[in-house]
Amino acid sequence: MANGKNALVTGSTSGIGLGIAKALAQAGYNVMFNGLVRNDEERNAAEKVAQDVAKEYGVKTLFNPANMMKGEEIRAMIAQAEQTWGSVDVLVNNAGIQFVSPIEDFPEDKWDAIIAINLTAAFHTSKAVWKGMKARGWGRIINITSAHALQASEFKSAYVASKHGVTGLTKTLALEGATCGITCNAICPGYVLTPLVEGQIPDQMKAHNMSREEVIQKVMLYKHAIKDFVTVEQIGALVVFLASDAAKLITGVSIPVDGGWSAQ
Repeated sequence: MANGKNALVTGSTSGIGLGIAKALAQAGYNVMFNGLVRNDEERNAAEKVAQDVAKEYGVKTLFNPANMMKGEEIRAMIAQAEQTWGSVDVLVNNAGIQFVSPIEDFPEDKWDAIIAINLTAAFHTSKAVWKGMKARGWGRIINITSAHALQASEFKSAYVASKHGVTGLTKTLALEGATCGITCNAICPGYVLTPLVEGQIPDQMKAHNMSREEVIQKVMLYKHAIKDFVTVEQIGALVVFLASDAAKLITGVSIPVDGGWSAQ
């Protein structure tokens, strides 16, 4: 049953974002889905994801293909949600990309794209929902960052810089929203078992001449004290909690869900 509140999750047609969208729908939120599509086939597939969630959980859903590198498309997406449902009560900034390279070889276009999608897009979305949240005296902004928002790793200069930037944005919005019922927090996952990560395992097995289990334990989860992947359901459950009234005094924090990586 819908709970009267509306959520928007960027990058939500697969992986972590889809898990978050499903968790919010299960909790009764109407959900606007977002994902970049390159053709009609991809758009149809993305719209079907949203429709299937609506049917499964008995809520309303929308899909908008706004490009997270284009502020005008982001603003139009949020305007669509507000015009259709009257409000965006929960904003989850999840969309993100990654590229790995030594700094001396790091392509400038990759740097620009990562900063735009991982950091600048969160500014555009937050600014666009802010006026409505402030007028209603209630809002939740939840940023999905990474263990790399708290720790660095070599060869990930743009990704680490973007995620550290979102940490600063999170704190700033928390302070600005404190007097008008808006909270802003970040969730910092370690390695999450998504289809994307699952697909990397065979390549890692070949590259390291290791078994599947060796790759998982010694390569992917090397920095996890608890040698388990994070699940999308765990991230979704935390988003639902942070969106609830029980979390009204939690703001400006970055919560690691990383198996103890950041404790080291």
